This record gives sequence, structure tokens and C-alpha cells, in this order.
Amino acid sequence: MRVVVFIGRRVVRMVLCLIAVSLLTWTLLQLAPGDFASIQAVGGGDVGLAQQASAEQQSGLVERYGPDIPSWQQYLTFMAGAVTGDMGPSYRYTHLTVEQIIAGAFPISAGLALGAVTIAVAVAVPLGILAAVRRKTIWDTGTMFTVTLGHGLPNYLAGLVLVLIFSSALGLLPPFGWRGPENVILPMVALAVSPIAMLARYVRNSVLENLREEYVVAARARGGRFRTIMTRHVLRNSMMPLVTVIGPMFAGLATGTIFIESIFGIPGLGRYFTEAAAQRDMPLLMGSSLFFAALLMVMNLAVDLVYALLDPRVRASLNLTPTGEDVAKKIGIGGDVPSRAQSPQGEAAL
Repeated sequence: MRVVVFIGRRVVRMVLCLIAVSLLTWTLLQLAPGDFASIQAVGGGDVGLAQQASAEQQSGLVERYGPDIPSWQQYLTFMAGAVTGDMGPSYRYTHLTVEQIIAGAFPISAGLALGAVTIAVAVAVPLGILAAVRRKTIWDTGTMFTVTLGHGLPNYLAGLVLVLIFSSALGLLPPFGWRGPENVILPMVALAVSPIAMLARYVRNSVLENLREEYVVAARARGGRFRTIMTRHVLRNSMMPLVTVIGPMFAGLATGTIFIESIFGIPGLGRYFTEAAAQRDMPLLMGSSLFFAALLMVMNLAVDLVYALLDPRVRASLNLTPTGEDVAKKIGIGGDVPSRAQSPQGEAAL
């Protein structure tokens, strides 16, 4: 029951946050120069709505966002459509609705993010363990220096460096396009550079902290093998906190592939988002912003629940552990559990 109440409260908080995000995004879009009528009148074929949309599509757009419709009514219309799954057509891609664009593009962004997280974990965990076990050696110093450089390197700059090395200089991988598995390698590695640095430092600090715990010191004092102590105690307890990092990291990468998708020509949601921002595509900007915000909130909630399942201390901090009163009611004791002062023995003692 406590879990249901906890999830319910978080869902209510998420809804309020999404409303705040929608209001902020809508306000910023209204403050930007231009309106629907001016955007619609833009020429040039590729960006002009008049050249792209059919009469029926034009009518639907005008009905939702026409110059005679007040801004507050446009907002309510969009939000009502967002709740029912009908956010309407995009300004730029009038033959597609916003939800169709998101449904088609997000799996590509999510696949890139999942691959990047997998690469980051596979590389960072051994590096972090090695740096912790060989603390204050050349291995530790060199590893931390390298990952610090990687952490300060933006993913778009890492992507450009990888293109120069593996495409221009060596000719091993294609620099652009989305045609086959070979097009996935460079974008995933570029996205994984910064997470590798963050996870490696996180793993190193966590392993060092567990190596100082009393149970580890006692196990080593009893003559336990170092490899056994590391695998059974240190690594198990050090890897558990990674759950709290990997979940939001995946959501952040899935929503932060904007520059990488633009550089490598990947038709993911990040690329659509940048095009929508450049062309004032209000429906697509609103829809993708709400989707990104909802994804981050859902991932944070999932991480909290998984971590609470793994660690009793987190369950207690989130009030998910049954109290004495709950236990008493469960075993059939009605009312509050009497304290020492309320019981006859307590009164006699006082």
C-alpha cells in the first residue's frame, strides 16, 4: 500500500511538472518573433507551408493555430490533444502528426543511447576498479587524467574528432548517413565518451569507500583471498549504486542526442527537435519538449523504485518500510500501540 501511495504522489508531482514545462515552453515560443500567419507565408518551397500543405491540412492547422485563435485557446487545444494522443500535424511535416514523428524517431535515439550506455559501462567499470585497486600508482593517475579529459569533451566535439580519425584519416567508417550497422559505431562512441569518464570516477570512489569498510578489513585480517573479497563483497556493494546513475544517464542521452544526430545525419528525435527549433515548428517543439520531460521523470521514478528494492536503507528514506503501527494492524492488534507511559506497567514505573 505504501508503494502505491508513493507512486501516486510521484505521478501527481510529474503531472504538475509537465504542466509547468508546457507553460514555460509555450510562453517562450510566444515571445519569439513571428506568428503562425508569418510562418505560413514563408516562401522557398522546402519551408513554406503554403507550398507543402494540402487544402485539408491547411484548414486543420488554421483551425488549431490560426491568427484569429487566442494564444490561450491554442495552448488549451494543444494540451487537450496531448492528453488524448492527438497533438495535430507539424508545421514542417504537415503530412505527419507530432505523435507519429515521435513514435518513428524516438526508437532511433533510444537505440543510440542504449548502445552508448552499454559501451560506457563495459569500459568504465574495469577502469574504475583498476584505478581503485592500484590507488596512487601510475595506473590510477593516468586513468583519472584520461577520463577527466573525456568528461570535459562535449559529445559533438568528440564526434568530429572521431570522424577526422576513423573516416577522413583511416577511412574505416562512414562519416555520415544511416544505412547500416557501420553507421552506428561512431555516434555511439561519441555519446559514450563523457559517460565513461563519469562512471569510471564513480566506480573508483565507490570501490575505495567499500575497501575501507570494517567487514572488508576484517575479512582481509582473517586471511581471506583478495579476489574473493573483491568479487563477493566489494564489487557487489559498489555496483549497486550504479543503478541510480545509469537510469537518468540513459534518459539524458536519449534526449541529448541533438548534436550527434545532426552531425552524423541520423533521423532521430534530436534532429527533428533542432529542425523544429530552427523553423519555429511550435507543435513539434511542444510535443518533443513534453516527451523529453516525461521520459526523464519516468526514468527517475523507475530508478528510485529499483534502488529501493535493492537497498533497505533507501526504502526507509522513502517511507516504504512498514512502521510498528502497520505491523500491529497487520497481525490484528487494533488501535495505536501503547507506549511505556500509557501501559499499566509504565504508569507504575513512573
